[in-house]
Amino acid sequence: MLRKLYDWTMAKAVHPHAEWWLALFAFVEASFFPIPPHPLLGIMCLAEPKKAIRFAMIATFASVAGGLLGYAIGWGLYDTLGTQILAWLGLTASFPKAACYLNEYGFWLFVAKGATPIPFKLLTITAGFIGMDLLRFIAGSIVSRSISFLIVGILFRLFGAPIKAFIDKYLGLATAGFVAVVLAGFAAITLLGGGPEEGGHKCDAVSSVEQVA
Repeated sequence: MLRKLYDWTMAKAVHPHAEWWLALFAFVEASFFPIPPHPLLGIMCLAEPKKAIRFAMIATFASVAGGLLGYAIGWGLYDTLGTQILAWLGLTASFPKAACYLNEYGFWLFVAKGATPIPFKLLTITAGFIGMDLLRFIAGSIVSRSISFLIVGILFRLFGAPIKAFIDKYLGLATAGFVAVVLAGFAAITLLGGGPEEGGHKCDAVSSVEQVA
């Protein structure tokens, strides 16, 4: 299923309305879609390098708009739609800890992690759930998504062909690596959050949303 979804997504890179497809994928990925828009963005940048910045900006602002949908889901529909989306994406276990950490560290953690491979939808739904200030949420989304998409645009502009060849041949491995980086990201937060004398950060022990203050 992952391969078919990936191939279908990549086919949109050569579509006459590729920019609209990029905007759509960036929008839905910020709230529920499992495939990130970065591969599509990369292929488009590789095909038309002079438009790389334009493509990155389209992805950025569409992702920010989609993030608002994710925020709304976390804020008002968590118990219904939100839990189903997280379960479908395999993020149910990660959500309580994410909510705890984001509640603890707020804006700067959101900015930092929003620019990493951690699923942006996890952050947007979490931000809505904890009631993060909306203006800070939008500002953080713009900064983090700009960093994320501009980096991809530049990398694919310089090294696009080898990167695409690797993903095409080793999609499963690339996906596993992505998951590993996500887990490593949470581990890094844990290590930075507290020293050994504290017995670990309090969020390490959080296993349900009811425990989030």
